[in-house]
Amino acid sequence: MTRNDKKWQFEHIFWIKWLVPVFLITCIEYIKNYPQWIEDNYSTGWYRMIGSTLRILTGWTHFSLGDLFYLALGFSILVEIIRLAIAIFGNISWDKLFSILLKWVRKLLWLYIWFNLIWGLNYYRTGITGQLQLEKIHYCKEDVVQLTHDLIGKVNESRRQLKDTSLPEMPFNQILENAKSCYDKASLTYPFLSYHPSSVKSSLYSKLGMYFGFTGYYNPFSGEAQVRNDIPAILLPYITCHEIGHQLGYASESEANFSGYLSCSRSKDPYFLYSVYLDMFTYAQMEEIHTHIIDGDTTGLKTALLYNKEHLDSLVKKDRRAIRAFFNKEENKVSPVVSSIYDQYLKLNMQDGGVESYNEIIGWLLAYQKKYGKI
Repeated sequence: MTRNDKKWQFEHIFWIKWLVPVFLITCIEYIKNYPQWIEDNYSTGWYRMIGSTLRILTGWTHFSLGDLFYLALGFSILVEIIRLAIAIFGNISWDKLFSILLKWVRKLLWLYIWFNLIWGLNYYRTGITGQLQLEKIHYCKEDVVQLTHDLIGKVNESRRQLKDTSLPEMPFNQILENAKSCYDKASLTYPFLSYHPSSVKSSLYSKLGMYFGFTGYYNPFSGEAQVRNDIPAILLPYITCHEIGHQLGYASESEANFSGYLSCSRSKDPYFLYSVYLDMFTYAQMEEIHTHIIDGDTTGLKTALLYNKEHLDSLVKKDRRAIRAFFNKEENKVSPVVSSIYDQYLKLNMQDGGVESYNEIIGWLLAYQKKYGKI
């Protein structure tokens, strides 16, 4: 082979290595402009097959394969960084350094492509609110106040059904089984919430949750949903249903919240009902505070908060104090940094509110209540 042939072969391989990923990324970015196409072809078509296949492959283990994947990925990145540091201090040539950096960039491009093909495009779908034909409504503080009052009634009623003064703890496996049943029941009314097979695990990194600020997460590379096993147990039913929502392709946090609400509120188990309405009340009260502050109505805010305090069942208030005490104990300097990074990640993926997008569930609850006359 002549020198020119070798040069041509090198250039040919070089351009193939770069043209293919760049072309695929261009296609992905173009497709993101067509939410309805993504909804009809990807989210309710290809992704359904991808997600269920991943859950079949990972659902047979009791531990999280995805967590092991993250561990291996983190270790490999660390090794690469160490190798690069050794090479730099070993007087590596600029050409060699440039070649190493190009390999890193190409790996990142393929990781981005893989992420979008097996999950990320779901951020750009029309989503569950489109499936329910809900229109986002403009609401005022009075609407939020009334919703909060309605939720107080729901959370009080479900707490009283539990009867025990001390809040019982449902076994973790039972929570997973009941969460699956919630989706089975919800799918009778909303077929798009059909969930099979199941693959929800206890996170191997639960102890790190206090630093990373998570209570649950979805691993798009393994199709598994993970939840922390060291938080107050009453939070787990709704968190589990939220993470299953991600597994069904509801990528945005507000839609995963809404999916979790639709399923968990269909339960006949007061423990599950208390879990979902306790969370919904928390979101509603946060939005209540926000809307009053926006209006500059400090007097109205004091009145609203006083009403909530007076009308919440004493056991609900006791449970909320215990939950606050748990998370106050976990406060640290690392969590806000991680939260800020996650906030930027959400904003890059069509969630303009960042971490505040979780609270958008209130807007959808009000729209749902307006259409169906109930919560």
